[in-house]
Amino acid sequence: MDVNASRRHRGGRRAWIGLMLPPLAWICFEYGAGVSLRGACAEIGGWAGPLWGVASLAVCGAAVWIARAAARAEAARNPPTRPWLARIAMFGAGVFALAILFQTTATVIVPGCAR
Repeated sequence: MDVNASRRHRGGRRAWIGLMLPPLAWICFEYGAGVSLRGACAEIGGWAGPLWGVASLAVCGAAVWIARAAARAEAARNPPTRPWLARIAMFGAGVFALAILFQTTATVIVPGCAR
């Protein structure tokens, strides 16, 4: 395999990684908040909920960064499939980041033991 083929393959992997990270961040946020809520409901409203949300938002930000790099690198060299997939990954990261942001805001507004 030549060097260019290796680079093309790596760019395709980046787009898929950017596509898969945001849903994983969201589901980890959901399960992490749920497990924390069962154990100590007062902590999820205090510091654990917002901290968990910021960490999940950071993962979504990393997914956007990875997908954007894949879109830029692959736009000129490959068929339009990989840049298109990278753009879909960036859009999906935004949607999941918005869901995580709303749920993090809910952990701050609604008392943990009221849920």
